[in-house]
Amino acid sequence: MPQSFYSVHLHLVFSTKNRHPFLTDKDLRQEVHRYLAGISKTLGCDPIMIGGVSDHVHILARLGKQTATQTWVKEVKRVSSAWIKERDRRLSEFAWQSGYGMFAVDSKGVEPVRRYIEVQDEHHRKFSFQDEFRRLLHEEGIEFDERYIWD
Repeated sequence: MPQSFYSVHLHLVFSTKNRHPFLTDKDLRQEVHRYLAGISKTLGCDPIMIGGVSDHVHILARLGKQTATQTWVKEVKRVSSAWIKERDRRLSEFAWQSGYGMFAVDSKGVEPVRRYIEVQDEHHRKFSFQDEFRRLLHEEGIEFDERYIWD
Protein backbone atom coordinates (compact mmCIF):
# COMPACT_ATOMS: atom_id res chain seq x y z
CA MET A 1 0.00 0.00 0.00
CA PRO A 2 1.66 3.27 -1.08
CA GLN A 3 -0.15 5.46 1.49
CA SER A 4 -0.46 5.25 5.26
CA PHE A 5 -3.71 5.91 7.06
CA TYR A 6 -3.97 6.71 10.72
CA SER A 7 -6.90 7.31 13.04
CA VAL A 8 -6.34 7.28 16.79
CA HIS A 9 -8.71 9.15 19.08
CA LEU A 10 -7.85 9.69 22.73
CA HIS A 11 -9.79 10.86 25.77
CA LEU A 12 -7.35 12.54 28.15
CA VAL A 13 -8.36 13.42 31.71
CA PHE A 14 -6.30 15.23 34.32
CA SER A 15 -6.99 17.36 37.34
CA THR A 16 -5.50 20.33 39.06
CA LYS A 17 -3.00 19.59 41.81
CA ASN A 18 -4.89 18.14 44.79
CA ARG A 19 -8.08 18.79 42.81
CA HIS A 20 -7.95 22.42 43.94
CA PRO A 21 -10.76 24.38 42.21
CA PHE A 22 -8.47 26.89 40.47
CA LEU A 23 -10.79 27.28 37.47
CA THR A 24 -13.99 28.45 39.14
CA ASP A 25 -14.33 31.49 36.89
CA LYS A 26 -16.25 30.19 33.88
CA ASP A 27 -14.78 32.74 31.45
CA LEU A 28 -11.24 31.84 32.49
CA ARG A 29 -12.05 28.13 32.26
CA GLN A 30 -13.34 28.56 28.70
CA GLU A 31 -10.22 30.54 27.85
CA VAL A 32 -8.06 27.74 29.30
CA HIS A 33 -9.96 25.19 27.21
CA ARG A 34 -9.35 27.25 24.06
CA TYR A 35 -5.69 27.56 24.96
CA LEU A 36 -5.43 23.79 25.51
CA ALA A 37 -6.99 23.31 22.06
CA GLY A 38 -4.38 25.60 20.52
CA ILE A 39 -1.51 23.75 22.20
CA SER A 40 -2.89 20.41 21.09
CA LYS A 41 -3.31 21.60 17.52
CA THR A 42 0.24 22.99 17.49
CA LEU A 43 1.45 19.55 18.57
CA GLY A 44 -0.35 17.96 15.62
CA CYS A 45 -3.25 16.55 17.64
CA ASP A 46 -6.56 17.90 16.40
CA PRO A 47 -8.83 18.72 19.35
CA ILE A 48 -12.40 17.54 19.00
CA MET A 49 -13.79 18.64 22.36
CA ILE A 50 -12.28 20.13 25.50
CA GLY A 51 -14.24 20.68 28.66
CA GLY A 52 -14.26 20.27 32.37
CA VAL A 53 -15.03 22.02 35.60
CA SER A 54 -13.07 23.96 38.21
CA ASP A 55 -10.75 21.09 39.16
CA HIS A 56 -10.15 19.01 36.04
CA VAL A 57 -10.10 18.85 32.25
CA HIS A 58 -11.19 16.38 29.58
CA ILE A 59 -9.63 16.50 26.12
CA LEU A 60 -10.90 14.45 23.20
CA ALA A 61 -8.44 14.64 20.34
CA ARG A 62 -7.23 12.85 17.27
CA LEU A 63 -3.61 11.95 17.87
CA GLY A 64 -1.21 13.16 15.22
CA LYS A 65 0.71 10.56 13.25
CA GLN A 66 4.05 12.04 14.33
CA THR A 67 3.14 12.71 17.97
CA ALA A 68 4.01 10.47 20.90
CA THR A 69 1.22 10.37 23.48
CA GLN A 70 3.50 11.13 26.43
CA THR A 71 4.96 14.15 24.60
CA TRP A 72 1.48 15.45 23.84
CA VAL A 73 0.34 15.16 27.47
CA LYS A 74 3.55 16.59 28.92
CA GLU A 75 3.53 19.61 26.62
CA VAL A 76 -0.19 20.33 26.96
CA LYS A 77 0.16 20.38 30.74
CA ARG A 78 3.51 22.21 30.86
CA VAL A 79 2.66 24.99 28.41
CA SER A 80 -0.85 25.58 29.76
CA SER A 81 0.32 25.65 33.37
CA ALA A 82 2.91 28.34 32.60
CA TRP A 83 0.34 30.32 30.61
CA ILE A 84 -2.32 30.14 33.37
CA LYS A 85 0.17 31.46 35.96
CA GLU A 86 1.19 34.28 33.63
CA ARG A 87 -2.39 35.03 32.55
CA ASP A 88 -3.60 35.62 36.11
CA ARG A 89 -1.05 36.39 38.82
CA ARG A 90 -3.61 35.33 41.44
CA LEU A 91 -3.10 31.80 40.12
CA SER A 92 0.64 31.74 40.82
CA GLU A 93 0.17 28.48 42.78
CA PHE A 94 -1.61 26.79 39.88
CA ALA A 95 -0.45 23.31 38.91
CA TRP A 96 -1.86 20.27 37.16
CA GLN A 97 -1.64 16.92 38.92
CA SER A 98 1.39 14.88 37.90
CA GLY A 99 -0.65 11.95 36.58
CA TYR A 100 -3.46 11.57 34.09
CA GLY A 101 -5.84 9.09 32.53
CA MET A 102 -5.79 8.40 28.82
CA PHE A 103 -8.33 6.21 27.11
CA ALA A 104 -8.59 5.03 23.51
CA VAL A 105 -11.83 5.91 21.76
CA ASP A 106 -12.97 4.02 18.68
CA SER A 107 -14.63 5.88 15.84
CA LYS A 108 -18.13 4.97 17.07
CA GLY A 109 -17.28 6.29 20.54
CA VAL A 110 -16.11 9.74 19.47
CA GLU A 111 -19.57 11.34 19.48
CA PRO A 112 -20.67 9.88 22.86
CA VAL A 113 -17.40 11.00 24.48
CA ARG A 114 -17.75 14.44 22.88
CA ARG A 115 -21.27 14.78 24.33
CA TYR A 116 -20.06 13.54 27.74
CA ILE A 117 -17.36 16.21 27.82
CA GLU A 118 -19.86 18.83 26.70
CA VAL A 119 -22.08 18.30 29.77
CA GLN A 120 -19.40 18.26 32.47
CA ASP A 121 -21.03 21.06 34.48
CA GLU A 122 -24.26 19.08 34.71
CA HIS A 123 -22.46 15.76 35.34
CA HIS A 124 -20.46 17.14 38.26
CA ARG A 125 -23.51 18.34 40.11
CA LYS A 126 -23.99 14.65 40.93
CA PHE A 127 -20.49 13.12 40.84
CA SER A 128 -17.09 14.17 42.15
CA PHE A 129 -13.98 14.04 40.00
CA GLN A 130 -12.71 11.11 42.08
CA ASP A 131 -15.90 9.12 41.51
CA GLU A 132 -15.82 9.94 37.81
CA PHE A 133 -12.17 8.93 37.43
CA ARG A 134 -12.65 5.67 39.34
CA ARG A 135 -15.59 4.86 37.03
CA LEU A 136 -13.49 5.53 33.93
CA LEU A 137 -10.74 3.26 35.23
CA HIS A 138 -13.23 0.50 36.08
CA GLU A 139 -14.88 0.74 32.66
CA GLU A 140 -11.49 0.25 31.03
CA GLY A 141 -10.59 -2.64 33.34
CA ILE A 142 -7.63 -0.73 34.78
CA GLU A 143 -6.59 -1.85 38.24
CA PHE A 144 -5.37 0.83 40.62
CA ASP A 145 -4.38 1.36 44.23
CA GLU A 146 -6.32 4.18 45.85
CA ARG A 147 -3.25 5.14 47.92
CA TYR A 148 -1.33 6.17 44.80
CA ILE A 149 -3.93 7.57 42.45
CA TRP A 150 -4.34 11.10 43.83
CA ASP A 151 -1.93 13.98 44.23
